[in-house]
Amino acid sequence: MSLASYYQQVFLVTVAVLAGLAAGSFLNVVIHRLPKMLERQWRAECAELSGSTAPPPAARYDLVVPRSECPKCGHGITALQNIPLVSYVFLRGKCAYCDAPISLRYPIVEALSAALAGYIAWRYGMSTAMLGALIFAWAMVALAFIDLDTFYLPDSITLPLLWAGLLFNTGAAFTDLRSAVIGAAAGYLALWSVFWAYKLATGKEGMGYGDFKLLAAIGAWVGWKMLPQVILISSIVGAAVGITLIAFARHGRDKPIPFGPYLAVAGLVALFWGEQINRQYLNLF
Repeated sequence: MSLASYYQQVFLVTVAVLAGLAAGSFLNVVIHRLPKMLERQWRAECAELSGSTAPPPAARYDLVVPRSECPKCGHGITALQNIPLVSYVFLRGKCAYCDAPISLRYPIVEALSAALAGYIAWRYGMSTAMLGALIFAWAMVALAFIDLDTFYLPDSITLPLLWAGLLFNTGAAFTDLRSAVIGAAAGYLALWSVFWAYKLATGKEGMGYGDFKLLAAIGAWVGWKMLPQVILISSIVGAAVGITLIAFARHGRDKPIPFGPYLAVAGLVALFWGEQINRQYLNLF
């Protein structure tokens, strides 16, 4: 690599990290507000279907309005207090007005989004694959934390992500289109089959429909050959975390554990290192 190419790569990675910090700040808004927006929509639809008197229109609430505020004292957060990571460190993890602790999740999401962006820029360079990988990675971050908080995997993220994967793979950004289409269908049917097998055997629902759609979206991005790896990794990690929570955190066995975060982690692993992992596995035999 020439010196000019090296500096270009450093510049690209730096810009990507800064963009990742900004994206992480926005993802925090999505993670916090999108489930509340969906709940409002569901209540309005239920009221309409039941024929009951519709409640008065609520104040606008979306990803833009109202401006961010402290959940305890309600004081608006200024632009300077909303700089990714820097503000958290400067404020020492507390609200500037009431000293209420700021959730550690906010800097974690920002740092994770920035780290993923930097790695993707370094790995793919300025390309269509870089843009696609950024979209996929940031969507995985949002879905993982929403599922951790609410046990929701919103269709408003998973379904566009599925179609985006197919569109990017029309140019074989990560796999060929045939593999992507089969991956989307097989991903959905794989967990759909597990869901119904478990329900018929126990009379209980073992997972939500959002998990089917998330695996379908992952299949659309990485192709059907990666699905066994995604399912295996997510199952192993999920089982390890579940056993740890039961053993050390007094987590009840009947208390559900979200599966989306483990699918998201496995999807990222498959996107970045799936081919190498499959190759190493096949070399063993």
